[in-house]
Amino acid sequence: MISAPAMVHKARAIGLVAVAIGLLAQYLFVDAAFGINVPIATAALLLASWAIRDRSKPGPRRSDLWVAPGALLLSTFVALRGDTTLEALDMLGAIALTGAALVSFAGVRVLERPFAMVMALAGRLSVSAIADGGAALAALVGILPRLRGAARNSPVAQVARGIVIAVPLVLLFVFLFASADSVFRQILEDLFDWRLDLGSLPGRLIAAVVVAWLAAGLLTFVARGEDRRVPTSGEVPGHGSLRLGSIEAVTVLVVLDLLFAAFVIVQATYLFGGRDTLEAGGLTYAGYARRGFFELLAVALMVGGLVLALEAFVRRRTLAYLASAIGLVILTMAVLASAFLRLRLYQEAYGWTELRFYVLAAIFWLAIGGVMAIAALATDRTRWLAHGLLVLSFGFGVAFNLIGPVHYVAERNIERAVQPELVPADGQSGLDVYYLASLGDDALPVLSDNLCSLPSSVSPDAFDAVKAWTDRIARDASSRPWQAWNLSRERARDIKDFDSCLLSQR
Repeated sequence: MISAPAMVHKARAIGLVAVAIGLLAQYLFVDAAFGINVPIATAALLLASWAIRDRSKPGPRRSDLWVAPGALLLSTFVALRGDTTLEALDMLGAIALTGAALVSFAGVRVLERPFAMVMALAGRLSVSAIADGGAALAALVGILPRLRGAARNSPVAQVARGIVIAVPLVLLFVFLFASADSVFRQILEDLFDWRLDLGSLPGRLIAAVVVAWLAAGLLTFVARGEDRRVPTSGEVPGHGSLRLGSIEAVTVLVVLDLLFAAFVIVQATYLFGGRDTLEAGGLTYAGYARRGFFELLAVALMVGGLVLALEAFVRRRTLAYLASAIGLVILTMAVLASAFLRLRLYQEAYGWTELRFYVLAAIFWLAIGGVMAIAALATDRTRWLAHGLLVLSFGFGVAFNLIGPVHYVAERNIERAVQPELVPADGQSGLDVYYLASLGDDALPVLSDNLCSLPSSVSPDAFDAVKAWTDRIARDASSRPWQAWNLSRERARDIKDFDSCLLSQR
């Protein structure tokens, strides 16, 4: 039985190697096409796995000795050949053989097993890559620079560790806020006298973290070997000594609270208050507001993941921790309000699309989820939050079917075309008929019902789109049997009743 200290040491070693692989991956692949970077990355992962394996377990069986060289060979072909299809096949083969090599390094027989069991091993390896990476990376918190003796766990040292953890999060959120809001970006530039142009840094950071997580999970699988017993809570990375201290967690949350509060103040001054931002941001109010909702939506999603991660790793849920966590959720809901207003102004100016409908739904889903998160934090029931979000998602799915997003989008856009006064002075009127027709059977009846009321500038295109769609339905033999009955398709098929209107308009 491996002792808890030995497991912690192993987890930290895995975390360090995984971080190195993540940094190497972002250097090799971000802004670079596939080429020699593929065999280099494959070799790095294979060498790291071989070095981290449990040496007390048997190595690869004879039947599996060719797998690792085979993975290297196929990955090398990616750097040699220029055939797109062949390159894709080589990549898939290299990935499969690399996975098999990692399993063999763990002392597990691969090719001597039935195919069904090989696929089961692939599933176990995939699950380990996703589920086990976080624990090994969390172990790195224990090797952050610390003061010796009693100062090791002093409040100052714990706050310092919290700041170290918060720095990459702050940089990521600052980049998203600056991308979403020109005034916020200009304030930062004026405050620090720099040009906030991080270039590919956020993308590289995300790539490094994702690859490091997956690599840590794969290396954990290799290091664990064939031992599949369930460790005690004291041995599981992420529990006991590897949990995050409450002071560190509070420090992270407070730093983010301050950043989010600064952004919300900017929104209250320039966006929510309706202040003219031409001088402040170089844009009109409408132009300033009609951007950034995707970035702010990403912020809200990441905050949700951060709060759940802190709940999983924090050692003690103190009052300060709860207050700062709930405060961050409340501030995030203010960020969502900004995203909602921006999306509404954009929709009023340019009309509806299916994507904008689902972005709006995501904002409402996150807002309701935020309320649920506040309640879960206050009552120490965050373990049930995912269940609640699943039920909420089901409710949204039912609502989507009752509303009919495509039907709704078509109705609103036709309404804008028929009533131009609904479009603001700086907006774009008109109707993209071919976009509506591309949405499918749910949108076409709406278009056909309004053929006779559409402006003359778009009615010819509308007639052509409806005619082309009805002709396609008429030629579609697969939709005629009773087994293929579909209400929306049948309604679209009935569009032929409007031929008289079409002819009279022409």
